[in-house]
Amino acid sequence: MANDDLTAMDSESNVPRHIAIIMDGNGRWAQKRFMPRTVGHQAGVKAVRKIVEYCATHNVEVLTLFAFSSENWRRPEAEVSLLMSLFMATLQREINKLDRNSIRLRFIGDRSAFSEKLQQKMAEGEAQTQNNKALTLVVAANYGGHWDICQAFLQMQEKMAVGELKKEDINEQLINQYLSTADLPEPDLFIRTGGEQRVSNFMLWQLAYTELYFTTTLWPDFDQNSLEDAIKSFRSRQRRFGHTGEQVLNKSVTL
Repeated sequence: MANDDLTAMDSESNVPRHIAIIMDGNGRWAQKRFMPRTVGHQAGVKAVRKIVEYCATHNVEVLTLFAFSSENWRRPEAEVSLLMSLFMATLQREINKLDRNSIRLRFIGDRSAFSEKLQQKMAEGEAQTQNNKALTLVVAANYGGHWDICQAFLQMQEKMAVGELKKEDINEQLINQYLSTADLPEPDLFIRTGGEQRVSNFMLWQLAYTELYFTTTLWPDFDQNSLEDAIKSFRSRQRRFGHTGEQVLNKSVTL
């Protein structure tokens, strides 16, 4: 148990509704084994399957994976090309499996930089799985938190230009409605593997009150036991959202 400010919450029912993960360490995992970085990315796909399976069977509502950031285009051209090919191959192989297991697939990010074929496959995956209920799997691809906030304001500017919005209408709730995650709960738990301790332009608006968890485990080695450790850490924390610990303990506020 924790101190007066932090009360352990170890009930099995206390599962994060939304888990967001930066899957870091694929390249280093391969380099430690004297293999090309591309082998690490392929191993990372196997880790994704394990984590998706866990979330789908443990009442997690949303799992968001940072697959490709808007900054990742700066990587060597050969690695980016491999990532795009792996992305396409994974979609072709996994969409039917996701559908059979009632997992809804969503993408967030600027798709315009991807090939038309890849954009079409992304749209097909979303359409095929749109009515599934077991888990919403959100893949952030060519995504950045700065981009997300900017595109929200551009949408609002367009509404203001035709008189559908006024400056006085803009508040936090309205901005939320124009983010790429507007229909999703905000993340409860953020996980970053690979040892780095930063959010790297990922869901900057949405992570305001998210519990952060960092691990040195490289992504291909991050398995269901690793995820359980992260959830155990989440359960040990008292989420106050600006209230005092006493208010939360006495249930005098609604979080």
